[in-house]
Amino acid sequence: MRVSKPRLLNRPEDAAPLERDLLVRMHDLMVKARVLEERLIQMYKQGHGYFWIGGPGEEAFNVPLGLLMKKGQGPAYDYLHAHYRQSATLLALGEEPIGALRQMKNTASDPYSGGRNFAGHFSKREWNIAPVSSPIEVQYTMAPGTALAQKRHGGDGITIVTGGDAGTAEGDFASCLVWSSRPGMELPVLIIVTNNQWGISTPAGTQHGETHVADRGRAFNIRTKTIDGNDPINAWRELKEAMEYVRRERKPFLLEAMVSRLYGHSSASGANFVGGEQDCLARFEERLLNDGVLTREQMNSLRSRYTEEMAALARQVREEPLPGPETIWNHIYAERK
Repeated sequence: MRVSKPRLLNRPEDAAPLERDLLVRMHDLMVKARVLEERLIQMYKQGHGYFWIGGPGEEAFNVPLGLLMKKGQGPAYDYLHAHYRQSATLLALGEEPIGALRQMKNTASDPYSGGRNFAGHFSKREWNIAPVSSPIEVQYTMAPGTALAQKRHGGDGITIVTGGDAGTAEGDFASCLVWSSRPGMELPVLIIVTNNQWGISTPAGTQHGETHVADRGRAFNIRTKTIDGNDPINAWRELKEAMEYVRRERKPFLLEAMVSRLYGHSSASGANFVGGEQDCLARFEERLLNDGVLTREQMNSLRSRYTEEMAALARQVREEPLPGPETIWNHIYAERK
């Protein structure tokens, strides 16, 4: 049953309401991404994978990011240098979830690494998605490279790089700030830090002297902002504004999004649900319910449908072959030499 004449989320703190279709689309993708991550965790615990690391708790930020990107191949389109908590962004861009399940199972059909890499290590040349790397935050030094190519190419394509708060202690992050902000050679790069306030098992409060990670950008005259990344409506608006600035000015922007970590760092810490963290999906659903956009019945039905779909895909993947030993030299710099 549909709610008659659902109204837009238009509150005093809202600059402008978002259309109902967009709200429903964001909710759909957030649920899809959450159910995918929960299925990946279940696969790991059942022995159908060796390691899990992902982004449950970051869907409210990662979904708008994917929806706002200019998707395509080459410098006229956006580049994404992501980290391993980006599954919701991939789904928002239009990727099928079975690829993530195949990588978890390490099947030969894994589209990102042929069954040779960890879960969450996405890559897609057709969409300018650079391979996710296991070494922490090296993507921050790679991002200025594609941004420089875009600076020379012209147009409004931008480079987007994401990473976690703990990883900003690496020199790669500082290098990104330096190379993105040189006077007269500023680069069109959106530098994103998703801050869940943890570095594996180390709380951020014992490590960061600055009030906000974004404050570091001020020393380089980079425009910065810290936002609530647990609110998809807020994330949409802030990302849209930041992207428009980078596209128009061809200069960097440092955006810090405060997010949650609902299942710990990775399977190394158990991959169990963590109480006390803010659940962005539950928060968004409460708002959609209160504002008459969706009913609880509709939301429960959606989750059930995706749960069944992911279970069916996992069963399919379970029967697919693993990579053969003859493929060990595939997908390396000098393969088959």
